[in-house]
Amino acid sequence: MNPGGEITHPRNLPYRPRRLRTTPVMRSHVRETRVHPSQLILPVFVREGARQPRPITSMPGVVQHSMESLKEAAQEAVELGLGGVMIFGVPTTLDATGSGILAQDGILNRALNEVRAEVGDDILVMADLCLDEFTDHGHCGVLDAQGRVDNDATLDLYAQAAVAQAQAGAHVLGPSGMMDGQVGVIRQALDEAGHTDVSVLAYSVKYASAFYGPFREAVDSTLTGDRKTYQMDPANRREALRELQLDLAEGADMVMVKPAMSYLDMVREVADLSPVPVSAYQISGEYSMIQAAAANGWIDRRAAVEESILSIRRAGADTVLTYFAADFARWWHQDN
Repeated sequence: MNPGGEITHPRNLPYRPRRLRTTPVMRSHVRETRVHPSQLILPVFVREGARQPRPITSMPGVVQHSMESLKEAAQEAVELGLGGVMIFGVPTTLDATGSGILAQDGILNRALNEVRAEVGDDILVMADLCLDEFTDHGHCGVLDAQGRVDNDATLDLYAQAAVAQAQAGAHVLGPSGMMDGQVGVIRQALDEAGHTDVSVLAYSVKYASAFYGPFREAVDSTLTGDRKTYQMDPANRREALRELQLDLAEGADMVMVKPAMSYLDMVREVADLSPVPVSAYQISGEYSMIQAAAANGWIDRRAAVEESILSIRRAGADTVLTYFAADFARWWHQDN
């Protein structure tokens, strides 16, 4: 503003950021963060006894697969160049200890075996290692006489499940139960059984989020109550960094933040500190919100999907688990 009170406009600024936004080619040339299909992991559900895919009402576009449709989805993921598929089993028989996770003929281990036979080493075959889909009470561990999750008794089952999943063909195990000491116990069990090449993707920072709702339908969860006694309080930051350090000390090969979109600050902090690759999980509720808003015409679906995944990568995630993985990869191939 000059002495007379009039606003003056500088004509010769030494740097004008808008010069780097003038055309699509220029914007692409200076783009700092990119997403490639190989950085995406597709979570998939397989239902015991299903003869055809069963739609999940609260997750439009996602299904509980039959074994055949699961193998087709895995093969498509290979063709799309995705980095991995994370398999969740939906059994028909549940019990107090989640024993179905150990059975080689159980739905999850059979799925791992058949998918690995289908795709070989062309894509990472990843297993969810948790009891919640297999227990009749829906918790991620066995319960004690007072109805509380027994951490140490659960670890024994996790160790057995890790070996069973490795034998079934999993490249990567994803222990998601948030039990104290789970990574160390799983790593020891794998090594002692000779599965030294199987990697552990630790769910290091997993919050007790309100956005898991649709996932409960996806796995036919029997849970009543919540998991706040073992999943993290959404209010806590320092605790997350302690969890990260513990999992790293126990031998985690990769670490994860879950959920992703509501916890981008934690994705950034974990990425800044972690010496191993960092994943973030765009969970069911985050997926369903985008789907619902797009279905109502409130947002552009493709633009919102791409922006949401880009934001997770920009925050520091090396890889992203997302139900949009196949959609994103199809668009990427169309454009490239």
